[in-house]
Amino acid sequence: MTVLKTSMRNFVAHKGRMALSAIAVLLSVAFVCGTLVFTDTMNTTFDQLFQATSSDVQVSAKGSSDTGETTSRTGKPPVLPASVVGQIRKAEGVRSAEGTVFSTSVTVIDADKDKLSPSSGAPTIVGNWNGNDARTMEVTSGTAPKGPDQVMIDADTADKHGLKLGDEIGVITVVGTHHARVSGIAAFKVTNPGAAIFYLDTKTAQQTLVGRTGVYTDVNVTAAKGVTDDQLKKNVTAALGHDYKVQTAKEVADANQKDVQDSLNVMKYAMLGFAGIAFLVGIFLIINTFSMLVAQRTREIGLLRAIGSSRKQVNRSVLVEALLLGVLGSVLGVGAGVGIAIGLMKLMGQIGMKLSTDDLTVAWTTPALGLLLGVVVTVLAAYLPARRAGKISPMAALRDAGTPADARAGAVRAVIGLLLTAAGGWCLYVAATTDEAKAGSGWLGLGVVATLVGFVVIGPLLAAGLVRILGAVILRIFGPVGRMAERNALRNPRRTGATGAALMIGLALVACLSVVGSSMVASATDQLDKTVGADFIVQEDNGQIINRQAVKAVKDTPGLARVTEYKLLDASLTTPDGRTTTNETINAADPTYARDVRTETVAGTLADAYRPDSMSVFEGFAKDHGIKLGSTVAVHFKAGRTAKLTVRAITSDEAVIDKGAMYASIATAAKYIPAADMPLDDLLFVTAKDGQEKTAYTALKSALHEWPQYTVRDQTDYKQALKDQIGQLLNMIYGLLALAIIVAVLGVVNTLALSVVERTREIGLMRAIGLSRRQLRRMIRLESVVIAVFGALLGLGLGMGWGATAQKLLALEGLTVLEIPWPTIIAVFAGSAFVGLFAALIPAFRAGRMNVLNAIATD
Repeated sequence: MTVLKTSMRNFVAHKGRMALSAIAVLLSVAFVCGTLVFTDTMNTTFDQLFQATSSDVQVSAKGSSDTGETTSRTGKPPVLPASVVGQIRKAEGVRSAEGTVFSTSVTVIDADKDKLSPSSGAPTIVGNWNGNDARTMEVTSGTAPKGPDQVMIDADTADKHGLKLGDEIGVITVVGTHHARVSGIAAFKVTNPGAAIFYLDTKTAQQTLVGRTGVYTDVNVTAAKGVTDDQLKKNVTAALGHDYKVQTAKEVADANQKDVQDSLNVMKYAMLGFAGIAFLVGIFLIINTFSMLVAQRTREIGLLRAIGSSRKQVNRSVLVEALLLGVLGSVLGVGAGVGIAIGLMKLMGQIGMKLSTDDLTVAWTTPALGLLLGVVVTVLAAYLPARRAGKISPMAALRDAGTPADARAGAVRAVIGLLLTAAGGWCLYVAATTDEAKAGSGWLGLGVVATLVGFVVIGPLLAAGLVRILGAVILRIFGPVGRMAERNALRNPRRTGATGAALMIGLALVACLSVVGSSMVASATDQLDKTVGADFIVQEDNGQIINRQAVKAVKDTPGLARVTEYKLLDASLTTPDGRTTTNETINAADPTYARDVRTETVAGTLADAYRPDSMSVFEGFAKDHGIKLGSTVAVHFKAGRTAKLTVRAITSDEAVIDKGAMYASIATAAKYIPAADMPLDDLLFVTAKDGQEKTAYTALKSALHEWPQYTVRDQTDYKQALKDQIGQLLNMIYGLLALAIIVAVLGVVNTLALSVVERTREIGLMRAIGLSRRQLRRMIRLESVVIAVFGALLGLGLGMGWGATAQKLLALEGLTVLEIPWPTIIAVFAGSAFVGLFAALIPAFRAGRMNVLNAIATD
């Protein structure tokens, strides 16, 4: 009989036992393939959008970004004069040129003052209806805007918010609020991933977005027949000089795609990381499955050896079984991955990002990678059991099934595990006591890996000890049944350790992230209490600046003691050591900011930084550039002239709020920046008169009713928002970790199922001497619970150790409070016991249905 035939026979004979391992491979491969298909589809969608909406050559102002986002800190986009259009038309190779104006620093509201912005984080775009848009969009109802009282909207936004022709909307910009009625609805000819787009006529768009006519943000240039985009770019540049930014369609599309790609890559690699964790957990399941199958087939393998099979043939036979398992699970996983990708697209549609299945992209590399990963991981996981199978001698045919434990190998394994765990513990200690967060993070990573591997290797030794303790605490109360469950769990510590380790990995990450998240919230809350003296903070949650009308409305609100404006100014600095640093930010505020935010200083007082022609720098910057109190720094304001400011304060690097900020007063900045170019406020800090906090809070919300994009928060609101943000992130991570935990649960189910098969004769004998079906099922459930709780103890203990170490590094960044989220830890621990009960349902049910005589007769 050939190796392949033997492998096929054994695979089919044990198909039920292989099923759960195949599901583990399927889930892991599906997650990898689903992630790749989903991100590739999003890339395809954006590629098609950018290619369709780009003109042959685009000319824009020097201050605009490569991605076309043109909004500055003044709230108005950088513009170029309308005369540029005429210059471009005269350039050689130009067929047509058309000026456009648009902005994303806008808020659009309906008649009820509800925002029409996408909930997915996609932009809200307001611009003029032009020929390039007419090429990529189709007016499906009504007409394009033809006057100041008309606006056209995209079909997706109209459907989402139930807008129809004649409905009133308002466009809020720094210029003011412009009201118009819907004159038309237009649909994209390609997929729109979720942006909300509103079109005005050209003159109205200029007045609404910029505050004046005769200017554009971009000029779309179309090439004459036979002229390439690159040649057209050279011709236009020659006509205009180098005062403007000139880009080909490919350059614009590439810049936009790179911006999208950077965001997608974060999600892509995070999801692939969790898929890797699921693969790691699946390895334990596969190792356990093949180890138990090899043990149960000891006599069979011994007979094969006795009739002439070599060690290599037996080894190859087991590896071929693993190969079949890997191929089957991977093929099904690739198909399931496409389904997951479609499901993710539908989910994104629910939160506002529309992705069409017509753009579904399955690159040949995706199934190839899925198959390769699934097969390689499965075969590698089966290598050790296959190697043990090859060592079975022909004499094993004369013994009972089962291979004796290798005491020497167990001792070596324990020593290696202890050394790895000790080394990992030392790395964690170094990380916790380091003075630099960057260096400490490297030690933390080494410590996490070493302790994780150490606990996996030392699992059998830990199982032998912890299961006895758990048995004394949990199982003994169930009498003889509980004691039998304990002995079953201790019968093969290696198996129990591997099964518990699979569950340990996912729970360790859950515990670690819970500790880090809770500590971040507690630390930030503590800093907020100690640092912020203002009663309220007014801001736009998506980073938009606050327009002057809203600032005036806040200042006119009754019951307020003070309102502090806070701006961010782009600048470059020339320090006393002669060096110039670019892309710096000066945090300009009113002098009352020193009372609103109590920032610790190492020299001088922050209030002095708000004196005329004064500023502060942070401690690290001062040390790097030899700055002391009284030093003069040349500040080159991007929007104005150069100022020579005296350093009056040096702030501590221990600060959390505005860490690394440099302060100056708005009055000082106003001397060097023209009023028209002065950035608007990023934040407002508001303090109520004594005893009027509640009425002021209500009054502020009422005063900003016309500007729903701005949020008023008191300190309680701010803390809750912070907690919600971190909580949402953690919930998403827990959801991804659930895949690894599901695979671990499959491991527990498989271990118990194979254990029941292995103990068939023993179960029959126990039933014959009086063990009831109910007691038998209870014994198996208790065994499952103790294995799950064992894995939970290891995971939670390890994870809390990692989390506490990570918090020590966060303390170097000012997040000094360590908080253990005991409710979460206790809930996870209790949940692990339920996981054990759930995992035992099918194995316990099958054991209870065994025929006693048939079980006793089993070899």
